[in-house]
Amino acid sequence: MAHIDTILAQAGNGSDDEKSGAVSSPIYFSTAYRHPGLGRSTGFNYSRMIQPTRKILEDELAALEHGQRAFAVSSGMAAIDLLFSSFLKEGDNFIASDDLYGGSFRYFDDISTKSGLDYKLWDGRNFQKLADLINDKTRIVWLETPSNPTMKIIDLKRTAQVVHAANPQTILAVDNTFLSPIFQNPILDGADAVVHSATKYLGGHNDILAGALILKEDGPRAETVYQNLVTRGQVLDPFSSWLLIRSLKTLHLRMARHDKSGRFLAEALKKIPGVDKVLYPGVGGMISFYLNEKYDIDLFLRGLKIFSFAESLGGAESLITIPSVQTHQYMSEKRRNQLGITSNLVRVSVGLEDQQDLLDDLTQAVRGAAIK
Repeated sequence: MAHIDTILAQAGNGSDDEKSGAVSSPIYFSTAYRHPGLGRSTGFNYSRMIQPTRKILEDELAALEHGQRAFAVSSGMAAIDLLFSSFLKEGDNFIASDDLYGGSFRYFDDISTKSGLDYKLWDGRNFQKLADLINDKTRIVWLETPSNPTMKIIDLKRTAQVVHAANPQTILAVDNTFLSPIFQNPILDGADAVVHSATKYLGGHNDILAGALILKEDGPRAETVYQNLVTRGQVLDPFSSWLLIRSLKTLHLRMARHDKSGRFLAEALKKIPGVDKVLYPGVGGMISFYLNEKYDIDLFLRGLKIFSFAESLGGAESLITIPSVQTHQYMSEKRRNQLGITSNLVRVSVGLEDQQDLLDDLTQAVRGAAIK
C-alpha cells in the first residue's frame, strides 16, 4: 500500500482515464444514469444510492483510515446518526466516553429519551469499569480522543481489547476529527468504525459541511449501513464531494503546519500572564486553556486581531471558541463544570498563519483583558 502522502496527493487521479485522462477528477452532477438495457447497469442508477464523484471520495476515505468501506454524508452529526441508527434499536444500550463534543451529548440524550435507548458514560481510564458496563445488549462504545474540549487521551488499543473481550459483537467507534488519519489510525488500533466531521481538518478551509463514516470491514455491517443510508438519504452532494477530494490532497501538509504551530503555542501559552492552565494532547493543532478569573473573556475576544471568535475548527484560519456558550451550551452548567468546561475555558484551533503572529495576537488580547 502506498504511503498516505501519495494516497492524498493522487486522490481522484486516473478516475476518468477511459474517457478524458483528466488528472483532476471531474464532477458528476447527474442524478440519473442511463441503463444499456433491461436488467443492465453501468453501476450507477440514482445518485442517492451511488454517485461517481462521491464514490471516488469514499474510496479515498476508506484507504486513509485503513478501512474497507466508507460513506460520505452531509455533516459530522449525520455520520454519527448513520452509525447509531444503523445498529441500535429499542432495548439496546451503548457507552460513551464522558468528555465529548456537545452536539454528540445532545444527540445521545435525544435518542435515549425518544427511542428507549440506555447509555452510560465512561471516564476513559477505568478499564475494569468499562468491562463491567458492557453486556449482551451493548451495541456501540463511542470515544473521542483527544476529547473536545479538554483534550483527554484514551488508550485505543487497550479499549479495543476490553470491548471485544467483553462482547465481540460490540462496535468500537472513534471520532477521529481532531487528529485526522495523519496522526491517528483507530482501525489499526482495534476500532471497528471511525467517524469524522469532515467539515474540520479533512475539509480544512471552512467552506465544506460534510461527514464521514468508515468501517473496518466491507461485510454485513457495511451492507446494513448502506441500506440505512439509502433509506434516510443524508448523502453528500457532488460538489461538496469534489471539494473534499481537492482538500484532501494537501491534508498531510496542512496537518504538519497545524501540529508545528500547535506545539509552539501550547508551550508559549504557559508563559503568558493571565493563562492559568493549558490543555494540549501533545500533537495536532487543538489547544484549550483557562483564562484567569481576573481577566475578562469578552474583552479578550474583542481584542483579538488575527484569531476569529467562531464555532468551528481545523481550517486555514485560526479560530477561538468558548465551549460553555457555543459547542456545549445545551449542557447543564453542573454537567459542564463537572467536565471542566467552565466559563473561562478557551478552545483554540491553530490555523496556518505565522506562529509568532498568532502568539503575539493571543498575548496582546490576554493582556488587554485584565480587569482594571
